[in-house]
Parts: sequence; structure tokens; C-alpha cells
Amino acid sequence: MLYGLAFQISASYFLMHHGRRGLSVLSSSSSKLGNLLLVASITKTLSESGTQNLNHSAIPLSESLVLQILQRKSLNHAEKMDFFRWCSIRPGYKHSAEAYSLMFRSIAGLEDEIHYLLTRMKEDGVVVDSSTFKLLLDAFIRSGKYDSALQFLDLVEKELGAIATSTCLSPTVYNSVLVALVKKDQVKLALSILFKLLENASSTGKEKLFLDSIACNQLFVALRKSDMREEFKNVFEKLRENKSFSLDTWGYNICIHAFGLWGGLDTCLNLFKEMKENFLGPDSCTYNTLVQALCSAGKVRDALIVYEELKGSGHEPDAFTYRILIQGCSKSYLLEEATRVFSEMEYNGYHPTTIVYNSLLDGYFKANRVNDACQLFEKMVREGVRASCWTHNILIDGLFRNNRAAAGYSLFRDLKKKGQFVDGVTYSIVVLNLCREGMIDEALRLVEEMEARGIVVDLVTITSLLIGIHRQGRWDWTDRIKKHIRDSNFLPYVIKWKADMESSIRNPQNNRRKDFTSMFPSKGNWTDIMNSVNDSVSSEGSAIEEEGSSDQWSSSPYMDRLANRVDSKKSSLLRSFSLSRGKRVEPKGMVGSFDIDMVNTYLSIFLSNGNLSLACKLFEIFTDMGVSPVSYTYNSLMSSFLKRGCFDELYNVLHEMGEKLCPSDIATYNLIIQGLGKIGRADLATSVLNMLMKDGGYLDIVMYNTLINALGKAGRFDQVNEMFEQMSSSGINPDVITFNTLIEVHSKAGQLKEAYKFLKKMLDAGCSPNHVTDTTLDFLERELEKVRYQKASIKLAKKG
Repeated sequence: MLYGLAFQISASYFLMHHGRRGLSVLSSSSSKLGNLLLVASITKTLSESGTQNLNHSAIPLSESLVLQILQRKSLNHAEKMDFFRWCSIRPGYKHSAEAYSLMFRSIAGLEDEIHYLLTRMKEDGVVVDSSTFKLLLDAFIRSGKYDSALQFLDLVEKELGAIATSTCLSPTVYNSVLVALVKKDQVKLALSILFKLLENASSTGKEKLFLDSIACNQLFVALRKSDMREEFKNVFEKLRENKSFSLDTWGYNICIHAFGLWGGLDTCLNLFKEMKENFLGPDSCTYNTLVQALCSAGKVRDALIVYEELKGSGHEPDAFTYRILIQGCSKSYLLEEATRVFSEMEYNGYHPTTIVYNSLLDGYFKANRVNDACQLFEKMVREGVRASCWTHNILIDGLFRNNRAAAGYSLFRDLKKKGQFVDGVTYSIVVLNLCREGMIDEALRLVEEMEARGIVVDLVTITSLLIGIHRQGRWDWTDRIKKHIRDSNFLPYVIKWKADMESSIRNPQNNRRKDFTSMFPSKGNWTDIMNSVNDSVSSEGSAIEEEGSSDQWSSSPYMDRLANRVDSKKSSLLRSFSLSRGKRVEPKGMVGSFDIDMVNTYLSIFLSNGNLSLACKLFEIFTDMGVSPVSYTYNSLMSSFLKRGCFDELYNVLHEMGEKLCPSDIATYNLIIQGLGKIGRADLATSVLNMLMKDGGYLDIVMYNTLINALGKAGRFDQVNEMFEQMSSSGINPDVITFNTLIEVHSKAGQLKEAYKFLKKMLDAGCSPNHVTDTTLDFLERELEKVRYQKASIKLAKKG
């Protein structure tokens, strides 16, 4: 009655003012006016008392009326749902697909209401468009309800059936599904859905791809974080096969970052080039990912040039840029550059974090700059930057490495008393150094202390003890370690592995080879290395000649040249270079590397005892079993061959290392230069050095000492002095071995003044002499005495 009365009053009022002439107008507008009044009245009633005062018989219910009510912004979702339910029970009335879409949009995120709507849809035989369902999925995802998003998808399939689901869930909806699966760490399920959809799209011959860049980027990020390299590359290649799909800036940055971390520098540079060809300008994140990719590949000097280019490109370095560069420079022994970038970071208002301080601290200790490291730590404390457990591990390890064992052990004891900043790595560092000094009992006592503190004794600690005990000639190590280690996950496996290894070595079937030479068949000689050096130099020259054709207006000309010079050709001997030095035991322990960790440990034991044949037999047995050697394994064997003068065998091992795509490290190049020096080709040392730097290598203090020794013995003193100056200018302090080598090579060459000059530099630098220094000085004194005697003899002869 209320709604009919409202219409009658409005009509009477209109006729009183317009008479008969308004009758025709009323006939055309009365329905609109009445409808507006009706909608307003129903809306007011719903807001005040809900549907309890609505009368089915008095309201002319129609689809248009229902849609207008559901579109009213003054009604909340509960009031709209109340009205929707009220209409649903009207005999003979069915909601339209548009009404369901409006309700879904209104109640997005309310699971109970969604279940009701899906049930009603099935009863009414109505299917809404896919955009509505995508909106619901996105609403769940935005609110962090990933489980609800996936449950909603299951509910749609359950309530509506396969046919209706295929209609309302178009392929575009699966973008939201992929995001939800990724957020719930169900990456493998997301991958299977993606590949199935790609397969269906390919089979139907549809060129246009339904996937949007956001879903693909989320999947790329999840794959990178899970270190699923093969899956990442597979998705990358599958998506790029479709011409309708293209990466956005975020996608390019993610892919450059991932391939850079995994050693695919060429791919990174190609992606950068493609990015610019597609008119997508690199942003700060792009530059950061490229700088990190270059640093990861050892191209730190290139990264520094790109850093300078970044500052002039309209973008500014941020905290990530500085951190990446400081880490790269510190690992590559470019300490002067690392210090410069650190100062620029502070000058530009960025506060170095604990990670940045740790990187620079580690670099200072490795470069023999103990005083600088200690001053940096004091600055860190003064600036209020919290030192982590890793910070103290770097300090302790650095003090031990730089012949400050007493200070390192004292710091270790102080930290234990405070009950903080001591973990399994700290104990492992101290145990390793105690074993090197032959203090096995003290090391075993620390292992007991570890277990008392609830710290797990890891494989690194156990193998350090193992090597230390064997060096003392004690083979009863099993009983000794078992007395001190009772709660280790690794010890039972170590004991079993050792028993199996000894059984395999004693097995007559494993005694086929009488010597080690046939293990590494000859496939060339040292001439191949010389050819590789010459090819490297010539290819470098041709690359420089081709650099002229670049965009003069580009904001990143150096990056453009790097991208244009991408070359997949590598040396047949040294396939790739690893910035990290090979380790005897991988940090992962038993996860995939236990066998090779134990092989490396026993190789160290056998080779330190001079038992090369037994070491080679061990290598042969486990490689036949399918265990893949790592760079540490090959370097250990090559070092022993070098000491014995087996240069052909050294080359053969090097060749196999290249064939098996095992990355070389700084120790590998060190052995090459030593080998060249031994065969009288130290003249190639500089060329090998250039090849090392081109492959992303660096020079550490050991490499500098090796170069100085090889060049000095070959009489190339100009290059010796050049190496010494380069060492100092890069921020590396010479150690006692450096000075001993310089004094020795100059003394033996009769350059006594130069030898004495380096002795004076050694004392001025505060470098403490050792027993080798004493022997070298004795030789120098004898040579000086000979010179004085000769001068005295000449004077007497002239007088006579």
C-alpha cells in the first residue's frame, strides 16, 4: 500500500499543476518517476528496518528494479544481501547474471555469502562472466587470504560443474590462481597449471597469451627464491616462445637478477640489450641487478664503471648499490675501491649496515690490513651498528689468519664468558686453527664444550679434527673422537664412510692401475695454454676495435658495449671462473656433497703424508662411483703433481677439469703460473694474468707472491717491482712471504742493494721476520761479505 500510495500522490500533484496538457507528458514520465520513488522508498526501508517491512504483493518486482537497488551506494553489503535473499524467495523470480555479479562484487571476501550465491546460481542455472570471479580472487589475494582464494576456486568447480566452470573461469582468471598458489608456496602446482594452460593454448592455435606480467613475475620471484634454476629457465624459455608475451621492466629486472646470481652473465647482458631495444628504460633496480651480476661473475672493475655511469644517467645509487659494490670489491681484493665506495655511501647520507661492515672487515683481514680492520670495527661500535655473530667470526678468523692467534683466542674466550655471539662456526674456526698448531687435546676439549652448550658438531669441525689427528701420525682417531663427540648427526656417517673407503682401497678389483698417469689421459700439452693466452689477447684486441659503433646519446654507453661484446666462446681449458675459492667441505654438509667432502678430506690427509698413489686411487674409486669432483679436488691433485715435477700430469688434470665444466678459481690460476715458471715459461705469467682478469678473476696475496717468485726467478725484475707496486696500490699489505720472496730473488740475482731495500721496507712495515727470513738474511749476509771481500781484494791489488 505504501509504495502504491506514493505513486498516486505524485501523479495527482503533477495533474493539479499541469492540467490536461500534462497528461501526455505524464504518460511518458510517470513510469520513470514512479520507479525512482519506489527505489528511494525501498532503499530507505532497507536502511531502517531491513526486509521485514517489505510486502511482496505491493512491489512490482523486476530485474531493472533489483539491479537499481543493488547498485545503491547508500546500502551496505549486508542490506543488499538481505534484499537479494528476499527477492530469491519470490515465487517465479530468478536473478539475472548481472544481479549475481553485483552481489559478488559487493561481498568480495565473505566466504559464507559466496557459498550461498554459488548455490543459488546453480539452482537458477545462471553463469556470470569471468571478470567477476577474477575480482573475487583478487580480493582474497589482496587481503592475504590465499587459502580462501584456492578454496573459492574449488567451490566454483564443485557447485557449478565442469561446463559452467569452463564458461565463467576463462584463462585470464588463472592469473589470480597462479598468484595465490605462489603466495601459498605451492610453486610446483602453479608450474603444472601454467604448463598445462600453455599447452592448451598451443594446441588450439591461439597466438595471444592470456597470462599477464604480474602473475609471471610473481612466479619468477618464487622460483628464484626456491633456487629452482631449471624450472626458472624452462618457464623463461616457454614464455618467450610466444610472440604475444613480453616482459615488463619488473620482469626484466627479476630475470637479470636471477641469471646473474646463477652465473649467466651473457644472458643478463642480452636481456639488457633487448630491454633497450623494446624502449624500456633501465631504472635503479636494473642497474643494481646488472652491477650484482657483474660482481658475481668477477667483473668488479666493469661493475665500478657501470656504477659511475649510473650516477650520470639520471638515477642515483641507493643502499643496495653500495652494499653490492663493497661486497664485490672486498671479495676481489680491491680494498682501495671498497674504501672509496664506503666513504661515498656515508657522504650521501646512507648508513652502512652490519652486512656492509662485515664485508669490508673480511676484505681488510684477507689483505693483511689488520690495523685498518680493527679501526673499522671500533668505528662500527662507535656508530651504534650492532655487531652480529658473523662479525665476531670474521674478527676471530682474521686474527688467526694474520698471525694474531693469541688475540683471536682471547676474543673467543671473552665472547664465551659473555654468553653471546658464539655459534658452531666460531668453534669450528678455533678448532681448525688449534689443529693446525697441533693442539689436538685443546681442540677435543672445545668439541666437548660445544655439545655441552647444545651446539651441533658439524662436518667441517669433525674433518678438521680428523686431519689434525692424522698429521700427528695417530690412526686411532675413531676412538678418540667418539670419546669426545657423543651427539653428532655426522659422526656415524663419517665412521661408516671411512670403513667403506678402506675396504674399497683394499679390494683387489680396484688395483687395476699400477700408476696414476693413465687416470688422466694425455690430450695435449702446455702449448695449448700458450695458444689460449694468445687467442685471449687477440680476441680482446678485436673486441676493442669493434667498440666504435655505439649510441652516442645513450645514458649507459659502457653497458651497451658490454652487451654488444657478449661472446659465448670460452677457453677449452678454463670454462669459467668462480669468485669464491674452492672449499674442502661445503657448508651444506650432507645435502648432496657428503661423499666429495670426505674425498677432499682424505685427499688432504694422504697428500700431506706424501702418499700420492693412494690419493689417486681414492680419486679413481669415487669418480667411478659417480661422485663429481669439485675445484678443491682437482687443485689438491695438481698441487701435488707440481711439487713432484709431474707437469704433464698437471696439465692433464687441468684439461679434465675443463672438460667436466668444473669452474676454476684463484688457486687454479696460481698452479698454472707456478707450472709455467717451473718449465721455464715465466714470460707468459703476465699474459695468463691478463686472461685471469678477463675471465673475472682477481689477485689475492698468494697470487701476488706466486707471480713475484716466478718472475723473479726468471730475472724479470721490472715486472717484479711492477707487481709489488700494484699490490700496494690495490690496498693489499705485503706479508712476510712477500718480503722473503723479494729479498731472496734479488739476493740470488746479485741485486744486493735492492734486497736490502726490501728488508728495510719489511721492518718499516712492522712485518715480523720468521725462520725463512733468517735463512734468507744469512744468504744475503754471505753475499754482502763476498762483495766486501772482492772490493778489498781489488784495492789491495791496486796498491800492490
